[in-house]
This record gives sequence, C-alpha cells and structure tokens, in this order.
Amino acid sequence: MGFLLIASSAEAAPAVPAGHVTGVGGVFFKAKDPKALAAWYRDVLGLPIEAWGGAALRYDTPKHPPVVAWNAFPASTSYFAPSTSAFMINYAVDDMDALVARLHAKGVAILKRDDSDPNGRFAWILDPEGNKIELWEPKH
Repeated sequence: MGFLLIASSAEAAPAVPAGHVTGVGGVFFKAKDPKALAAWYRDVLGLPIEAWGGAALRYDTPKHPPVVAWNAFPASTSYFAPSTSAFMINYAVDDMDALVARLHAKGVAILKRDDSDPNGRFAWILDPEGNKIELWEPKH
C-alpha cells in the first residue's frame, strides 16, 4: 500500500535524507483508570480495543484519510476548552451521523458540531476523564 503525495509544482520532490519522522506511530497518555477509559472508547466510539489494552488503527482502512495532521497550538489556546489537558486527539470517523447517534444513545454530550467546514464534518466531545476529542469525517 502506498500513500498519495501531492506536490505543489511539476518538479519532483527532493529526496528526503534518512533520519526523519515519517508519521505518527502511536498516541500514549496517562489515565486515572486505563481499563475503564479503554472500555469507554471501545463501547462509545467503537475503537477496536485489543487484548493488550490498546488499539491498532490502520492507515489503509477504507475512508481513512491518507495523512495524519500534526499541529502545535499556542499555550494560550482555548481550542481544547473545556478540557484542561495539554493535548486533544482528532479521530477520523467513517460516518459522523451514525457515530453521533451512538453518542446520543450513550448519553455523551456533543459540545459542538460543524458540518460546513471545507475539510469535512466535525464534532467535539469530552471523554470520561475530561479530555476533549475532535471527531472528523473527511470530505469524500
């Protein structure tokens, strides 16, 4: 499987030297109750939690975007509010309407939803430990 590279010009991209970051290999964070939090992510968001306690999210899953966004925000940002965490994870989703219906059925409040963004559809929620989550259904 390959990734789509979009160049901004007709010229070939220069060779990248060895010793650089090629992508996100994992997301790791502390939790007050890791097993309970993993169960919530499995039961509410449908994350495929494995026997070892985490999930292996594949890049080649149908409808998954071909890239992972990386962005450092200013320490003063309010974009993660009401969470006080220093991070926010954006999860790509395959069907925002189906997921939002599941969230409502599980009693999870939608902080905000935006179906008009040119990059796709977004919704924001909090997990049980107060971490803000951004859900994103890419434009198809």
